[in-house]
Amino acid sequence: MKRSYLIFGILVLLIVSAANAVETPSGEWILKQVDKNIGSDNKITMGAMIIHGRRGSRTIKSKSWLKGTNISFTEYLAPAREKGTKMLKLADELWTYSPSTDRIIKISGHMLRQSVMGSDFSYEDMMEDPELHKLYEAEVIAEETYDERLCWVLELTARDDDIAYYSRKVWVDKERFIALKEQRYARSGKLLKTTEISDVIMVQNHWVPRKMLFKDVLKGGKGTEFLLESIEFNADIPDHIFTKAALRK
Repeated sequence: MKRSYLIFGILVLLIVSAANAVETPSGEWILKQVDKNIGSDNKITMGAMIIHGRRGSRTIKSKSWLKGTNISFTEYLAPAREKGTKMLKLADELWTYSPSTDRIIKISGHMLRQSVMGSDFSYEDMMEDPELHKLYEAEVIAEETYDERLCWVLELTARDDDIAYYSRKVWVDKERFIALKEQRYARSGKLLKTTEISDVIMVQNHWVPRKMLFKDVLKGGKGTEFLLESIEFNADIPDHIFTKAALRK
């Protein structure tokens, strides 16, 4: 009789373990769903970047055209000081144009670590491929509730040495497959930057962040806030937008 109970108990444990294995998908699969949610051939976005510095806050408005994951063009619309500044990203190359100097500058090398418009966001952040499954290996390390949403907690480890952040910890909404919270680390384990999304909306069958706070923990201030005003997926964008000639137009 005791042996029968022991066998029954082992069977129950095996069934529970198998059920848990089925319920928790792999980290790689989850990360691909996150990338799929934000992916699109072409996108047009308008938004505001609110930089909360030590001496106060300032707001910069912009419009961006994106083709796939590695081609983009951004024009800054306000305030007057930044109006007309433009950026062009073509794969692993980045150029900026300043109307005040009427110069086109290629951003490369150590310049990539500089802040964009004094924000917590660097040019290096702009250059990173947004499809994280191409850059990182992912492992599910926990399941937690964040901002009243059930999340998988993923630990990401860089596939190559030349990636800006060696590891990341990401809280992925189980239902909407959007990263609601993120921590980015150096190889030493030192925390470098954090992201928190506080407002999410559905647009053309995609869950997108409407309000996000990005913080460089090594800097002062309260971080840089991103407010999405509009987004159009699968937009019709002429090819001439993504040219260096467009920077001076």
